[in-house]
Amino acid sequence: MHNYESVHGRLPPAVVYGEDGKPLYSWRVLLLPYIEQDGLYKEFHLDEPWDSPHNIELVPRMPATYAPPSGKRWKVPAGHTVLHVFVGKGAAFEDRVELHLSDFTDGTSNTFLVVEAGEPVPWSAPQDLTYDPNGPLPDLPCLFSKGFRAGLGDGSMRWVSKDASEATLRAFITRNGNDKPGPDWEGY
Repeated sequence: MHNYESVHGRLPPAVVYGEDGKPLYSWRVLLLPYIEQDGLYKEFHLDEPWDSPHNIELVPRMPATYAPPSGKRWKVPAGHTVLHVFVGKGAAFEDRVELHLSDFTDGTSNTFLVVEAGEPVPWSAPQDLTYDPNGPLPDLPCLFSKGFRAGLGDGSMRWVSKDASEATLRAFITRNGNDKPGPDWEGY
């Protein structure tokens, strides 16, 4: 994500839309050249949806970066990932809003950029975790029994307990909410 922002001057959009306004594919496709998968990126028909007759053939070639850890792969169908971003008002990604790491006024070390939680989805599909600041949190099923791994905006990785409070999760989902994690975050 950082390399993408360095080259393009912004973070990738969570969803790439076609000229007709219909969703085509995920941010995961846009990151391919930055995770040593330029060949796979060049095979994608970027003007077609992820599940077009051509692009659907690339789903089985999911990069290892998007795969669950080897001991947990049995929990996720082939070609699927649980690597998600939160998309919604105030989150690291907002639908059709161009964002930069400098927009993370809560601090990049205090904001989830990606999480390894949620329902498995085909890795190139434009499906992530919808965040509504006034609604319930999205369901976050985990590969691990005690929680999930999260990549923060500063590039660091953190463990998030499945027992993390709603206040803590909301504080880390939002990039500019001026909110603080709950006391349960102490010692993580």
